[in-house]
Amino acid sequence: MTGGAVPGPDGRPRCPWGISSEDYTAYHDEEWGRPVHGDDALYERLSLEAFQSGLSWITILRRRDGFRRAFAGFRIPEVAAFTDTDRERLLADPGIIRNRAKIDACLDNARRLADWAPGELDELIWSHAPDPATRPAPRTLADVPAVTPESTALAKELKRRGVRFVGPTTAYALMQACGLVDDHLADCAARGGATV
Repeated sequence: MTGGAVPGPDGRPRCPWGISSEDYTAYHDEEWGRPVHGDDALYERLSLEAFQSGLSWITILRRRDGFRRAFAGFRIPEVAAFTDTDRERLLADPGIIRNRAKIDACLDNARRLADWAPGELDELIWSHAPDPATRPAPRTLADVPAVTPESTALAKELKRRGVRFVGPTTAYALMQACGLVDDHLADCAARGGATV
């Protein structure tokens, strides 16, 4: 899909991916591109984007409740206290993606982030938001980048500080999902945070 916004079942124009399933439509209309703040909320998004690596987002979206149950709501102090028993439980949990490297990174990241000051993760991530005035609204999906200088810098800084399983593409997906950038297409009804 490389075209512009297309009408959804209700006739409102949306990014093409946003009408491919009911789950995607709800996510597109109500969450994607809306500002997300708070260390725990951003840790969750960072973790889910890492789990998504190599998979379709719908796979993660449909298991999000399972992830939240398995990872104590992504509350950093609670996940940081997980034991080897919790790790084995996660590796056996059919409600999540049972990838050892991704689970280990998620647990290790929580332990590292637990030592950060309150608000530090939020501040770090949002310090990489580009100036919206420098980003024209994408007209088609082909205009939406996979990596930007800002996402490369964010990934580099997170890695420097010991956060694992985050590269420039994952960092950019996080930036899109958490509203650091608005990559809804120019004609999409959800552009600018509008309610669809």
